[in-house]
Amino acid sequence: MTIRVTVWNEHRHERSDPAVAAVYPDGIHGAIAAGLRQETDLEVATATLDEPEHGLGEAVLANTDVLTWWGHLAHDEVRDDVLERVHARVLDGMGLIVLHSGHFSRIFRRLMGTTCDLTWRESGERERLWVVDPSHPIAAGLETSFVLPEEEMYGEPFDVPAPDRLVLVSWFQGGEIFRSGACYQRGRGRIFYFRPGHETHPTYFDTNVRRVIANAVRWAAAGPGPGGPARAFGHRPEAPETLV
Repeated sequence: MTIRVTVWNEHRHERSDPAVAAVYPDGIHGAIAAGLRQETDLEVATATLDEPEHGLGEAVLANTDVLTWWGHLAHDEVRDDVLERVHARVLDGMGLIVLHSGHFSRIFRRLMGTTCDLTWRESGERERLWVVDPSHPIAAGLETSFVLPEEEMYGEPFDVPAPDRLVLVSWFQGGEIFRSGACYQRGRGRIFYFRPGHETHPTYFDTNVRRVIANAVRWAAAGPGPGGPARAFGHRPEAPETLV
């Protein structure tokens, strides 16, 4: 079965900061999409903030099984109607992969119901990601741990609900730890938050990072989805059974 993936990115850093453009000449979305396109079962498209409807019109979302989301500078520029549209699709079964600073995105905060705040430090520290749930499909093909030579530090406390499953935990050179791979379900939709991906580091070219994202896409696509009984809310004028 082919999984339809839309890779969404603000695409602001790459156009305003030469250092970021040097790392991601095709945009962060371009690097993420290139990794996913190596997988034969994925059909990959991209969308960015400054496109009409942020590239997330009704037709696009209707043809998206899994949406990946990277944002940083312009969270508040995401329109209310687009936020509602994405939120409704997740509840109806679309998978959502939230990356790095997307923890502060409007859609992630809406789905989590918390501030999603954390501690951070931009110092290019070594990060080691430990697989703490090797039985989870997102961990498929990974070793016990893997290292990113330079990354931004995220540290606890991370103000999110307790994950349904925690797949990865990060340790940083400065001593902090962080819940880096967290699984949730909201309505029919599966959600995965994955921490690495600061814009000045070539994280999205890393083989292990690409493996995690591809695994997460497959896991999110395998959720309950839109099938099954239609969700029906509100007044029910007739009882389904009448006792005689």
